[in-house]
Amino acid sequence: MISQFFVLSQRGDNIVFRDYRGEVPKGSAEIFFRKVKFWKEDGQEEAPPVFNVDGVNYFHVKVVGLLFVATTRANVSPSLVLELLQRIARVIKDYVGVLNEDSIRKNFVLVYELLDEVMDFGFVQTTSTELLKSYIFNEPIILDSARLSSIGPTGLFMQGTKRMPGTAVTKSVVASEPGGRKREEIFVDIIEKISVTFSSSGYILTSEIDGTIQMKSYLTGNPEIRLALNEDLSIGRGGGSAYDYRSSFGSGAVILDDCNFHESVRLDNFEVDKTLTLVPPDGEFPVMNYRMTQEFKPPFRINALIEEAGALKAEVILKIFAEFPSNITSNTIAVQMPLPKYTIRASFELEPGAVGQTTDFKEANKRLEWGLKKIVGGSEHTLRARLTFSPEAHGNITKESGPVSMTFTIPMYNSSRLQVKYLQIAKKSGTYNPYRWVRYVTLANSYVARI
Repeated sequence: MISQFFVLSQRGDNIVFRDYRGEVPKGSAEIFFRKVKFWKEDGQEEAPPVFNVDGVNYFHVKVVGLLFVATTRANVSPSLVLELLQRIARVIKDYVGVLNEDSIRKNFVLVYELLDEVMDFGFVQTTSTELLKSYIFNEPIILDSARLSSIGPTGLFMQGTKRMPGTAVTKSVVASEPGGRKREEIFVDIIEKISVTFSSSGYILTSEIDGTIQMKSYLTGNPEIRLALNEDLSIGRGGGSAYDYRSSFGSGAVILDDCNFHESVRLDNFEVDKTLTLVPPDGEFPVMNYRMTQEFKPPFRINALIEEAGALKAEVILKIFAEFPSNITSNTIAVQMPLPKYTIRASFELEPGAVGQTTDFKEANKRLEWGLKKIVGGSEHTLRARLTFSPEAHGNITKESGPVSMTFTIPMYNSSRLQVKYLQIAKKSGTYNPYRWVRYVTLANSYVARI
């Protein structure tokens, strides 16, 4: 039971506000933003996704820089509301094409119409893009492509200095091309979030992949399609799973611990030839979610070393090794390392000729930050940081430092080796353009090196 829903910009501007039940004060958006902006409770730097202020429960998720927020006084499931917020963001994106402040403001009438159909008096009705089409009558206003050059998720698919095609993430599933032509396309993405923990000597302690095969369909008539995965794919560490799929465990086989499929997917031939059959609904949806803990080669290896250099000084050496092919480039790499609380100053030394790298020492929370614009596969990068400590008593510097954490994006690369071999459409039509490309993306979910 949701009382209010609103969307805020990074500045706290109210872009969308809908009050369904009138139980929460109108100033809740301002209260929420002030609380999130200056959150200092429980020793955390950022507000948790769910918190309570004066009897009002606030739930929020951040999507491409926008805050999607729901409020209620009722005791509702947090996971239910957070999932609802994600689905509302996805539905809006399906209809307006690209999710950002400008597109929502230009399509506010359409957005409010969607919200009124998604929820009735605070109760969820549907979050299906396909079902909503019969109730939505406003046409989306699509932003000019020139204005989208540096906006939103298209940034995920930057490869070096060249922009890869990002058509799927900037299109609306209900809009027509100029001249009234219908889009007849389907896009498939494999997105993997990897979690890896390294020991102080660089050995892997834990590793896991959480992946999704994401699809976005613009096909009219809802034709049946077949999606073929690796022939050597196996599900279940013991050679079987809840579906009793069996496959040979040959060299290089892709072994998933478990997976689940979208409700539209049929598994009639999956055991035989590893193909999925489905009638794709309109919009973006996950065809398959999977998890993998089989040993795999992480894209990066991190080494961290800290040495005392005197009574009140120490030196930190961070090394990053890119262990993926040289024709692939990782973007927006950010490295962070907590330092001892008695650190008062840090000076940095980058390798000679370093370009596109930034360093910073956050004195407020005693944290070292290292940013790299891009890393080419096969390269190695080093940062030296000289720390100065206050004269107050302190313990073991190594134990009070770290761990080192890292975030990054690698377009056209996936660690699991799961692949889409082909995509077939049962209905023959000369207007279909079904196989533009399959995009592979690897993201860091939790990438940590102990010291």
